[in-house]
Amino acid sequence: MQLDLKKYVLALKHTFSISRESHDFQNTLIVSLSLNGETGYGETTSNPYYNITVESMMAEIENIRAEIEAFNLDHPENFHAFLTSKKLSNFSICALDLAAWDLFGRLKGKPLYDLWGTGNTIYPITNYTIGIAPIEKMVEKMKEMPWPIYKIKLGTEDDVAIVRALREHTDSIFRIDANCAWSAEETITNAPLLKELGVEFLEQPLKADDWEGMEKVMHHSVLPVIADESCIVESDVQKCALHYSGINIKLTKCGGITPALRMITEAKEMGIKVMIGCMTESTVGISAIAQLVPQLDFVDMDGPLLLKDDIADGVRILPDGKLIFSKLNGTGVTLR
Repeated sequence: MQLDLKKYVLALKHTFSISRESHDFQNTLIVSLSLNGETGYGETTSNPYYNITVESMMAEIENIRAEIEAFNLDHPENFHAFLTSKKLSNFSICALDLAAWDLFGRLKGKPLYDLWGTGNTIYPITNYTIGIAPIEKMVEKMKEMPWPIYKIKLGTEDDVAIVRALREHTDSIFRIDANCAWSAEETITNAPLLKELGVEFLEQPLKADDWEGMEKVMHHSVLPVIADESCIVESDVQKCALHYSGINIKLTKCGGITPALRMITEAKEMGIKVMIGCMTESTVGISAIAQLVPQLDFVDMDGPLLLKDDIADGVRILPDGKLIFSKLNGTGVTLR
């Protein structure tokens, strides 16, 4: 295989703020793997919360370039096992795993959802994220992008008041993501008020390791709660199933499509809901997520909608949240 790495700086339409950080740009790494005239693409964004930079990912991938290029890609699962044995970060593994799956699908002459036998006609609609901002700005963002489902980022002193104010401007479904900013008591108190305001579920209200608090929430919250920061890798699924109503899988954090497929299977076996979320990826990463949507209950794949300019073509997200899949094989991506 031939390996290529390239850094992009993705400019956002608006400053994106959550409870712990704000940014106007998203650095991202695009990995390509080429073999027998076909090229597969993968993506991973940088993340300060997990101390991941594009430069750190490029350095660790370059350290094993020769081994990657010499690898016999008989199946992406074997490639993923090889990468894991090399102790790369899950973020780096994700970009390589996505590229391997895209390449594998192209070599097999099928989109990934066909390889998995799921089809692509029945799937959940993605939400559109509204970051923390003055209420007037949050309303402006909603009016700029009318959408059937909004994910509202919270973690302020006036969270319920914010949702109440936003509700005056739309009948769309709300999902709330506090990004670890609430206590158990705050979550339990807020839940009935938010339910009355048309909130579907809460995402990661408590700190990632507050299992005792989540046990209280599970017994007393009137809204379902989805794990995000508490669910990083495969080994987290079982514990989250005892403390949450569902999990939000991030391909970047778990290490790509290969472990995500196993996490989806395990979560379903344990009877909890499954969501996949994005990390403001371009259409490269989002097209990989799109291959998995028929297997999901919820999805957050609005990354390209938050960008000023995309860097790729692939899956298209329509104004009603529905998808137009690429006619290409693999994940269906082409770089612009």
